[in-house]
Amino acid sequence: MLLQSPRFLSRRQALLGLMGAGMGVGGSAWAAKELATPLTVWKDPQCGCCGDWIDHMKTHGFAITVHDTGNAAARTRLGLDRRYASCHTALVGGYVLEGHVPAGDVRRLLKEKPVALGLAVPGMPVGSPGMDGPVYKGQRDPYDVLLVGRDGRSRVFTSYAGA
Repeated sequence: MLLQSPRFLSRRQALLGLMGAGMGVGGSAWAAKELATPLTVWKDPQCGCCGDWIDHMKTHGFAITVHDTGNAAARTRLGLDRRYASCHTALVGGYVLEGHVPAGDVRRLLKEKPVALGLAVPGMPVGSPGMDGPVYKGQRDPYDVLLVGRDGRSRVFTSYAGA
């Protein structure tokens, strides 16, 4: 692959070749960030659980842009009804995310590409990503991740049992 003329390499081949050529820690971090899925979040600047959810998403390969402006206006602008409200709103791949949606469900959404507005975890269920820190002492409440249609109706996308 590296012996081919650069004009015949695809972008993926070139990136993989550079990563395999021993670019070092900084280069590998750059390549990983370049391949990360972009996600934009609107949240209150004082909200700690939002920061914990953002860390969860970064750990699972998302490149985050944060707007510390609150999320009510963003939620309204993106067309999500208040009944699905939580403490942060995000946009990824054209889909709205509301609340503490696990990264695995976001990956599934992006893979399956359903006709929908996005995913929501209304409220702030203990045990969901960002609401699972040591202060909760392992408590896990049951909760559902909802697939919200463009018509505002929803159905359960994934259910999580409590502990």
